[in-house]
Amino acid sequence: MANIYSEKTPKKINLQPKDETVSFLLNYSKALSVINYKKLKFEALLN
Repeated sequence: MANIYSEKTPKKINLQPKDETVSFLLNYSKALSVINYKKLKFEALLN
Protein backbone atom coordinates (compact mmCIF):
# COMPACT_ATOMS: atom_id res chain seq x y z
CA MET A 1 0.00 0.00 0.00
CA ALA A 2 1.21 3.46 -0.81
CA ASN A 3 1.64 5.96 1.99
CA ILE A 4 0.36 9.50 1.66
CA TYR A 5 3.17 11.80 2.70
CA SER A 6 1.48 15.03 1.66
CA GLU A 7 -0.86 15.03 4.65
CA LYS A 8 0.30 17.21 7.51
CA THR A 9 1.21 15.54 10.76
CA PRO A 10 0.24 17.05 14.10
CA LYS A 11 2.90 19.45 15.35
CA LYS A 12 2.53 18.74 19.06
CA ILE A 13 2.88 15.17 20.23
CA ASN A 14 2.90 14.41 23.93
CA LEU A 15 5.71 11.92 24.59
CA GLN A 16 5.74 11.70 28.36
CA PRO A 17 6.60 8.19 29.61
CA LYS A 18 4.99 6.77 32.72
CA ASP A 19 7.05 6.57 35.90
CA GLU A 20 6.82 2.78 35.80
CA THR A 21 8.38 2.72 32.33
CA VAL A 22 11.30 4.90 33.38
CA SER A 23 11.84 2.83 36.51
CA PHE A 24 11.76 -0.42 34.52
CA LEU A 25 14.33 0.83 32.01
CA LEU A 26 16.66 2.14 34.70
CA ASN A 27 16.49 -1.13 36.65
CA TYR A 28 17.06 -3.13 33.45
CA SER A 29 20.10 -1.08 32.51
CA LYS A 30 21.56 -1.51 36.01
CA ALA A 31 21.15 -5.30 35.82
CA LEU A 32 22.50 -5.67 32.27
CA SER A 33 26.10 -6.76 31.92
CA VAL A 34 27.87 -6.99 28.56
CA ILE A 35 30.97 -9.17 28.44
CA ASN A 36 33.37 -8.81 25.51
CA TYR A 37 35.45 -11.90 24.76
CA LYS A 38 37.65 -11.69 21.68
CA LYS A 39 35.16 -10.76 18.93
CA LEU A 40 32.08 -12.01 20.78
CA LYS A 41 29.64 -10.12 22.98
CA PHE A 42 27.70 -11.82 25.75
CA GLU A 43 24.78 -10.12 27.46
CA ALA A 44 23.78 -11.24 30.94
CA LEU A 45 21.00 -10.04 33.22
CA LEU A 46 22.24 -9.98 36.80
CA ASN A 47 19.15 -10.20 38.98
